[in-house]
Amino acid sequence: MDLHDSPGEAAFRAEARAFLREHAHEGKLDYYEEEISTPEILTAAKRWQRRLFESGWAALNWPKRYGGRELGPVELIIWNQELGRAGVGESLFVVGIGMAGPTLIAHGSEEQKVRFLPPMLRGDEVWCQLFSEPGAGSDLASLATRAVRDGEHWVVNGQKVWCSGGHYADFGILLARTDPKAPKHKGITYFLLDMKTPGIEIRPLRQMNGSAHFTEVFLSDVRVPDAPRVGPAHHGWSCAMTTLLHERMAIGDIDRMFSFDDLATHARAHRDRLDPVLRDELARLYTWVRSLELLNARVISKLGRGFMPAAETSVMKLAIARILSKSADLGLRLLGPEALLRKGPWQNQWLFAPSMHIAGGTDEIQKNIAAERVLGLPREPLDPRSVPFEDLPRS
Repeated sequence: MDLHDSPGEAAFRAEARAFLREHAHEGKLDYYEEEISTPEILTAAKRWQRRLFESGWAALNWPKRYGGRELGPVELIIWNQELGRAGVGESLFVVGIGMAGPTLIAHGSEEQKVRFLPPMLRGDEVWCQLFSEPGAGSDLASLATRAVRDGEHWVVNGQKVWCSGGHYADFGILLARTDPKAPKHKGITYFLLDMKTPGIEIRPLRQMNGSAHFTEVFLSDVRVPDAPRVGPAHHGWSCAMTTLLHERMAIGDIDRMFSFDDLATHARAHRDRLDPVLRDELARLYTWVRSLELLNARVISKLGRGFMPAAETSVMKLAIARILSKSADLGLRLLGPEALLRKGPWQNQWLFAPSMHIAGGTDEIQKNIAAERVLGLPREPLDPRSVPFEDLPRS
């Protein structure tokens, strides 16, 4: 494991810092503040995305012929680190550029790439993800939304949930079951869905922090042309795996969600509440953060040598969720009675933190991955992968 940047990585980091030093203020947008109206958010986010596009920072790992720079995962990790250190948070375009785009590049037709990739990169069109369902979250292959072929169209019926930004997205990446007689992983097709198609109903999901970042989407006899189908019919699972692989990379690292320096400054401002127990817990949190940095360095070293991480990303996801929850708890305890106020950065983080134990794969799923790939523990004894989907028991 190398704790230092290589000369090439150091040069790239310096280039990123120089750009962000001049322009980061344009990207410091809070997408979760309910007081900011959606049109204002979209306008500012699209302006920032256009800046990234025009400056060559919009899609580092895309091929050059599609507007990227053909850089590797190491540079992407460094870029996310520098965004976090510059105070630039999550992007409204993460589903499009971070997930849908790489899937189209890997599996899409040339016509689809020409139509969708340029406006995606420029920030002209926003994308959302239509994967999870009430009965298919962590076990995504259990999805029940149906698409039935009708000439040159598919008629889609079903329900999707936890769709980030569904209320302002222009397009969605949709998984639907097209062959219920096949095993659950083999009867799924991957579509690109125009979110203005008749038959789509979008309902906001109010979160406990007061905002409605997520939506649930109901599809009633929605007619989807066959042309925006990605990959062969009934074989969309490989496309979905490409999307999910890039989703883990697109989540970035903890620097974009949490700063221990901010918590330390907060603690110094409330020294009167720093009893021995709180000091001990702060020290323990500091060791977690530094351990995560070391694990991140291991992943970067591995990627730099051409090896793909095994279960490291799952362990990192578990660590990030634990750190966010613990830091929010400590931040509120340091506030004392002020923690009861409705608004504030630590209140917002405390209400947001539980979602990180679910989003991008639940803690339980990540632990299963680590158990199987690191500890060599066996899979579940009853494996339904060869059973036709229509014969599987459903709740």
